[in-house]
Amino acid sequence: MSAVTVRHDLGSALTVSAGDVDLVRYTYVPDTPRRESPKPFLHPVRTRAGRLVSLFRPHDHVWHKGIAWSLPNVGDENFWGGPTYVRGRSYVQLDNNGAQRHRRVVDIGVEGGTAWFAHELDWVAQAGRTVLTERRTLTASLLPGAAWALTFDTTMTNTSGGDIAFGSPTTKGRENAGYGGFFWRGPRSFTGGTVVAPDGVGGDELRGRRGEWMAFVGRHDDETGEGAESAVVVVDHVDNPNHPPRWFVRSEGFACLNPAPFFSEEFVLADGDAMRFRCGAGIADGGVADVAALADAVRDALRRTGDAQGPG
Repeated sequence: MSAVTVRHDLGSALTVSAGDVDLVRYTYVPDTPRRESPKPFLHPVRTRAGRLVSLFRPHDHVWHKGIAWSLPNVGDENFWGGPTYVRGRSYVQLDNNGAQRHRRVVDIGVEGGTAWFAHELDWVAQAGRTVLTERRTLTASLLPGAAWALTFDTTMTNTSGGDIAFGSPTTKGRENAGYGGFFWRGPRSFTGGTVVAPDGVGGDELRGRRGEWMAFVGRHDDETGEGAESAVVVVDHVDNPNHPPRWFVRSEGFACLNPAPFFSEEFVLADGDAMRFRCGAGIADGGVADVAALADAVRDALRRTGDAQGPG
């Protein structure tokens, strides 16, 4: 299998490449306005053929940043970005846009077809109080054929001094809007694409369905107007809280995938306690027929990372 390389811009970001294609850039010290709830993000994300499958800071939701671990309701704090949904008032811009702040690099390495990066973060409310600490590991692995997998592993510890209820706009009263967690925003050309679940294909009607994985197949713009297809599949680890998750997914309006652990029920984390989430994304060129095999490959990639947070 081919090797990957890593280019590290010390103190800000790193890029993982395969051959002459930059597969993904992870910006861990972002330059983001406060109202967008600053957080690390993955963008651009590309297939091994070099096709772009992520979108950064779209005008309709400027807080969408490619792929990001993003939570709208952390107690009274908003680590998603933009306004907060308030029961009976709809969306209101509050002074509660927190930031995920990088503290230190723990580990970085490359071995053959796999690269990894681990770091620690503080989740700081807008008022300046740290409410959570986090250890996060990301791994990029080449898969057989022309695909690759991103795995994401986070352990978050409540340091707030009290219980924290994690929720979503749906737990606050907005129907079928349970977004939050590992969130992918697709390119504009993917709008109107195909959502694939283990038991069938569809579109926005699959929002809220439970399952281990879900995929999105979209078409790229090109000179001919025909467009090649690419697929993104996201797999939720079986040991995650509230697994299998309900999925926040959209095809109309814009393309997104999100296994949302707090979609319709709050999860309360006691002071001093920790919770761990793992998920993986498979990125490949191809259509609907290929996504089940891609989901299997991502599941294997999650298994290879094992019980340790990252190969290193």
